[in-house]
Amino acid sequence: MEEPATREFEMSLSDGASDDDMPLTLPTEGHSGSVRKGCDPLAQTQRSKLQHRRARINQQINKEMRMRAGAENLFRATTNNKVKETVALELSFVNSNLQLLKEELEELNSNMEVYQTDSEAVNVPLIPLGLKETKEVDFTISIQDFICEHYGEDSSLYEQEMKELMELRQAMRTPSRNQAGLELLMEYYNQLYYLDQRFFPPHRNLGVHFHWYDSLTGVPSSQRALAFEKGSVLFNIGALYTQIGARQDRSVAAGIDQAIDALQRAAGAFNYLKENFSNAPSLDMSGPSLCMLVRLMVAQVQECVFERVTLTTQNTDFASQLCLAQEAARVSDVYTLVQQTMTQPLMKDYVPFSWVSMVQVKSEHFRALSHYYTAVALCDFKSTEDDDDEEAEKAFLQFYVSTPAGLSLSQVLRDPEKRRKLGKAHLRCAVMRHEEAMRVHSLCKILRKMDILQDVLSLTHKSSLEKYSELDREDDFDETAEAPEIQSHTHQKPDITPPNFSAVQVTDIFQRLGPLSVFSARARWGPVRVILLKRREGGLGLTLRGDSPVLVAGVVPGGCAAEAGLREGDYIVAVDGQDCKWAKHGEVVHMLKSCSDREVEVRVVTLHSHDAQLERRAIMVSHCDKENTRQHLLSGAKGQSSASLLNWNRKKKREGSGITKRLGSTFSLSFGSIRDTEAMY
Repeated sequence: MEEPATREFEMSLSDGASDDDMPLTLPTEGHSGSVRKGCDPLAQTQRSKLQHRRARINQQINKEMRMRAGAENLFRATTNNKVKETVALELSFVNSNLQLLKEELEELNSNMEVYQTDSEAVNVPLIPLGLKETKEVDFTISIQDFICEHYGEDSSLYEQEMKELMELRQAMRTPSRNQAGLELLMEYYNQLYYLDQRFFPPHRNLGVHFHWYDSLTGVPSSQRALAFEKGSVLFNIGALYTQIGARQDRSVAAGIDQAIDALQRAAGAFNYLKENFSNAPSLDMSGPSLCMLVRLMVAQVQECVFERVTLTTQNTDFASQLCLAQEAARVSDVYTLVQQTMTQPLMKDYVPFSWVSMVQVKSEHFRALSHYYTAVALCDFKSTEDDDDEEAEKAFLQFYVSTPAGLSLSQVLRDPEKRRKLGKAHLRCAVMRHEEAMRVHSLCKILRKMDILQDVLSLTHKSSLEKYSELDREDDFDETAEAPEIQSHTHQKPDITPPNFSAVQVTDIFQRLGPLSVFSARARWGPVRVILLKRREGGLGLTLRGDSPVLVAGVVPGGCAAEAGLREGDYIVAVDGQDCKWAKHGEVVHMLKSCSDREVEVRVVTLHSHDAQLERRAIMVSHCDKENTRQHLLSGAKGQSSASLLNWNRKKKREGSGITKRLGSTFSLSFGSIRDTEAMY
């Protein structure tokens, strides 16, 4: 199922990404940097201790795997039998150490109580995920070299930006378990969009290696693709949502609603990762694993829905008890589906045994509860001759998956003895399911340590036994019938809430390089040229167009600009040492006119590739008349190939945007067609 090692983690560009995926930014005079910080890595909280132990084990696993790889290479290379025996013995020791480390890591991943709420309420624990660990990464040298080589600027001028980027990534490694931690991860995730556009050209690699450890096994993975970094951060966003959901106080309705929201967002993050990224280098971000995590989150949402229905249901009437029974059956069904997913061939040896056991326990536990509530509804039902009986009968007729043979449900409701016998059958089934849940629980060493889970199972088992004792009679010689299968139903189906990337708006750290639509790693630039202009009687002899940056749309032959070396298609990036990448048209004109009595120094750059030049012209057109020109471009380029310039996080085909269209080589737009938007200087 894993992709070949040569294929790197990448984003799919098929369809489905919304406009919310791209972070928005506005140019500012200064850059204050992120105000969000991570947790103190030295703080000795229970959760931080757990993360420290996990990080230490990950490092040990990495060391052992390197030793194993070296020993395996030596074993294959040598022909000396004595050496082969020694290496084989060493390999057995290394594999044993790896197995012990993985078991220790599994126990840490199964430590659910650290993430649970401090409330004294007795609730079945939820299953949270630990965050993926990562090594430190230093972008400094690679980005500085790229700034010098590609943008032709002094990289030392961007030391503050580099420091801010490094601080943001370091903080991202230890997010707090609250909304601030989520915003920190989302800020870095959005910042990676700009980082990709600025410094990661599609035709070559920047050479930065990203190291992340598998969330469950600790197996290290390393890739140079920025998509791997982005996907891992998104995984941690989902994992952090699971921790936030698990810590909510589910003894009150508000806490349950917050847990539901967090778990639905976790499911949305994992689902987005599954649908938009491919060639995962680690199992935790593979398709089967993400599918399992989505289903697990949905099941836990369904469990919270049942808890809220139980909390808010004050009536003990027949219909309310049937409703609780069907809600419990629904929870059991979704956990059964999760269990099937966890026992698939690829997942069977990957998912922690405690998770599989917990899911099986919950499946049996909630199935037992559904039978218990059914028995309570039947035993406490009081038959009358009013409309309530008709409503109860209508609800009961739709309650079972199929009507039991030889049993009329209408007669059951009117006959106390038949209700007692059917209720007893359901209670017998409830007791058996409770005992099975307790048996599975006892087989897992980690679950046995969870006192809350033990209390819940014992309490519900005791309630079913007591109710069964009330119904059991000494003269009951008839064999208890099998309880019919209950039709599961819910009043609130879980939603998978996709990530809202625009919720945390960020400013491009390297915005001083210029507008991203022009100054990106996708463009091919020539070196910065210095032009000395001096106004003559006829003016400077050039035509300007557009904003941020201003483009030289035309040069008068024989004029001042032409003789100085200015060319049509040049972008003005500075005037007399003042940066103009973000300057408006009028600002540049004002700077040029204010130097009419002396020579003015203008710095310009030029796009090299033909495609880039056409894109530049499309950008100019969009500055002039966005709506009319958009229709003109679409009709003029009909039938030509298109590809997104902002293709990191842009999967939807943006048919209405002239900026992101790559026009075919046969398309040409003359400057003369839009002369009314130009001005000669």
